[in-house]
Amino acid sequence: MIRVEFERRLRLAAPFSSLDGTQMQELWLHYDLMRRWNSRINLTRVIELEAAIRFHYAESLFVAAHVPKSARSVIDVGSGPGFPGFVLAVARPELLVTLLESDQRKAAFLREAGDLAPNIQVLARRSREVNGWWDLAVSRAVRAEDVIEFARRAAGQAMLVGTEPPVKVSSTAWDSVELPGGRGKLWISRIPVGSEPNDKDTG
Repeated sequence: MIRVEFERRLRLAAPFSSLDGTQMQELWLHYDLMRRWNSRINLTRVIELEAAIRFHYAESLFVAAHVPKSARSVIDVGSGPGFPGFVLAVARPELLVTLLESDQRKAAFLREAGDLAPNIQVLARRSREVNGWWDLAVSRAVRAEDVIEFARRAAGQAMLVGTEPPVKVSSTAWDSVELPGGRGKLWISRIPVGSEPNDKDTG
């Protein structure tokens, strides 16, 4: 019964997202797995169904809806239990999504969860140890300074979920949109992170 309730509540919380039955099943299986792992290690404090749907899944689907259609590769910096990265991979199956998590126990969870979606890879490292290039770096609940430093050398754009504007630590021009429920903002870089804005970017 809880599987049906999960789908019902998620569709109500994320009317901006269109998921088919397979995608909804993958998200449900992730939630079920997260509940079981959370009894052994502290993946998240937000585990109750209603709160998890609104704070974790609906918010991550909102991020997925704003990922540029031109993007093909995304890295989730400090993925934790897979938010927003796992949900991005499910909602946008055309993306190759890398879940970057330095905590080895959380990375082990992500590897198991990654079996649910074929377009996921997991890196159990610190961001400063990672080399490569992605079209987009996304993150939430990670210091903006750390994500921006990573994006400057490894990503074309950045999207940050949070309450504090990243303009405090970056000269890059940013757009923002309110998250569902007013729990903060999604910050989206208009130009590559670290680039100096020109007149049209600041106007």
